[in-house]
Amino acid sequence: MTLIAETPPSVFETVESEVRSYCRSWPTVFEKATGSRLYDEHGRPFLDFFAGAGSLNYGHNNPALKRPLLDYLGGDGITHGLDMSTTAKRRFLETFQETVLEPRGLPYKVMFPGPTGTNAVEAALKLARKVTGRKTVVSFTNAFHGMSLGSLALTGNAVKRAGAGVPLTHTTQMPYDRYLGGRLPDFLWFERLLEDSGSGLDHPAAVIVETVQGEGGVNVARAEWLRGLADLCRRRDMLLIVDDIQMGCGRTGDFFSFEEAGVTPDIVTLSKSISGYGLPMSLCLFRDELDLWEPGEHNGTFRGNNPAFVTATAALDTYWRDGTLRERTLQRAGRVEAALLDLTSGNERGEISHRGRGLVWGLEFARDGRAEAVCRRAFELGLLVETSGPRGEVVKLLPPLTATDDELDEGLGILARAVRHTA
Repeated sequence: MTLIAETPPSVFETVESEVRSYCRSWPTVFEKATGSRLYDEHGRPFLDFFAGAGSLNYGHNNPALKRPLLDYLGGDGITHGLDMSTTAKRRFLETFQETVLEPRGLPYKVMFPGPTGTNAVEAALKLARKVTGRKTVVSFTNAFHGMSLGSLALTGNAVKRAGAGVPLTHTTQMPYDRYLGGRLPDFLWFERLLEDSGSGLDHPAAVIVETVQGEGGVNVARAEWLRGLADLCRRRDMLLIVDDIQMGCGRTGDFFSFEEAGVTPDIVTLSKSISGYGLPMSLCLFRDELDLWEPGEHNGTFRGNNPAFVTATAALDTYWRDGTLRERTLQRAGRVEAALLDLTSGNERGEISHRGRGLVWGLEFARDGRAEAVCRRAFELGLLVETSGPRGEVVKLLPPLTATDDELDEGLGILARAVRHTA
């Protein structure tokens, strides 16, 4: 009798925590990456329509960003600097002002709150409460704002909220755009609660919103809805916070996703692709008159990631000194939308629908479990995509903004094959 030896468990299974997630969806060991592709340790290529959950808008190891980083490290540039003044930080601030703030007439101060998006959200919440003297912050159904307690309290996903282990307080959720299928006028419920002293809603310090809810299912807010929200905040003395952590840095075409609506938030959070290279970095931007912080009132050991300043500056210099990336993204958005329209029409009308803006798109499936099956089959065919939405019912597409037309067509073709395979 021939005995078949069992495959021994890997170090990931024996040492790493059970909390790991993406590696379960993509069961291979990745070794290197360039442009729009990752390669596993066996050399198999995977087209990346995940882009580090939006952290790699300019692709993997982009040469325009890598060369300045290598030169900086080779010259013994500061790596860790807390919030000390450094040449790398000065260059970033000057470039950010020249390429992003001044051309848009945005009146923002720049704060470095820590390495990740949830740090930026926590800073925004603290500042809004400090400025207004109020506690309550309003967020929206299916929102995702982070995993630390303050940002988690604003997040809609029940599974993620359950991990807190304590009550999540001082927040109230309101219906996102078209959450009720357009059956009620925008903000009717919200405005009524604000008017009624018996509603139980304390006067909010702020409202926080994603213009496109990525983790919530690629739910796209209409420009008129966003303008109505900005008007409501202005009339009711509430600060407007836009969480642009996943949808900023060009994902929807414009540098900021709220530009299309013509609104100017009081506070903006950025992270993910602001470093350009996938290095930890986040920003909290706010109107100058809101800068009431005392020195050191909000701090953190890793809020001065100088290598990230270097790659962020290179990304701004390379992609945001003119409007070419915006136009290219919008042109490719049309290409993606046409392919998804073809995929969702015909025999499966009603079973599959699509929605998106710029280069973030979602395919929603009516049948439970199908989106996960599509992602699994796509991986087998060499494409990385993930699910989103409260039931994992949406396949989310986040290709790099630098992907070529051929790469977009290749990925969309693989996706179509995966959809057909799971019919």
